Amino acid sequence: MLKRHLNGCRECALESERYLQLREKLRSLPTPVPPADLTTRLRVVASKVRMESFSSPWSRWRDRAELTMRNLMRPLAVPAVGGLCSAVFLFSTLVPMFKSAFAMSGPGDIPTMLNTQPMLKYTAPIAFSNADAVVDLQLDDQGRIVNFTIVNAPGQQSEKLRRSIENTLLFTEFWPATTFGRGVAGTIRISFRNSRIDVRG
Repeated sequence: MLKRHLNGCRECALESERYLQLREKLRSLPTPVPPADLTTRLRVVASKVRMESFSSPWSRWRDRAELTMRNLMRPLAVPAVGGLCSAVFLFSTLVPMFKSAFAMSGPGDIPTMLNTQPMLKYTAPIAFSNADAVVDLQLDDQGRIVNFTIVNAPGQQSEKLRRSIENTLLFTEFWPATTFGRGVAGTIRISFRNSRIDVRG
């Protein structure tokens, strides 16, 4: 059948002829001769492999554990670094909120903030003079007034104003500033108005 097809098909006959010529050329190539030291090199490689196979169980266990840890740490490294960076970012964002937040609390309350400003406990129900004044008060770690400074009092006589401020401050008490729950000295600003008293930390 094949010979009949080759006799009738010119294209297949030419292709068959090319294959026959290629086979003859391959047969005419010289037979490769292995290098003389090939046997020695193979024996050296075989002896190394044999020595490694007879290594101590400890070294085999160590190599296996090292490979296992390397394969485990690669997929965990990126999520771990990402989680750490996210935690640092969130912590640095939330810390200012704890420092600036301040809640009204009594002297027996447990502080929940890192730092707090001095806070007015109560003031005397004594009317101030008809003019306005801004006063800075220095408080000790118990909230007691140590000294005061008149910052602004337009059109007021200093001695009369000072006596009026002293009379008002005699019946005024404060909660002290705190740091980590411990009382510390601080400064608070009070604005005396005709009808009210404004307090700023």
